Amino acid sequence: LDTMKMLLSLIALLSAAQLARAAPPTCYSRVLSLSKEITESFKELQTSKAVDSCVETLPRLYLDIHNYCVLAKLRDFVAYPRCDTVPEVNELKEKARSLYTILISYCRRDLVFLTDDCNALEIPIEPSI
Repeated sequence: LDTMKMLLSLIALLSAAQLARAAPPTCYSRVLSLSKEITESFKELQTSKAVDSCVETLPRLYLDIHNYCVLAKLRDFVAYPRCDTVPEVNELKEKARSLYTILISYCRRDLVFLTDDCNALEIPIEPSI
């Protein structure tokens, strides 16, 4: 009987641990991860030799979801008329559109913007070593 109780306790503990790891992401964590993914994809696109030369003319896409100007930055990037024939750019625009939608619709009340410094989104601060 004691072995059975211990086994059931172990199963319950493992199930609880599994549920804790399977928790859905919060709005903040989703927005944060998507903004990092977009920023990294943009960096890769800029350094890739295989894409169209119009990529060099794209607006900078450094995203900081704590900066209110990120909304305008995303709108400008999605509306940029050039490079529509480049699949990688279209994919990036779709991700940016998704992030914008999440920011203004789903997470609107969950996010706090700490600044509205639009210049900070033009020249990203490189992390110091």
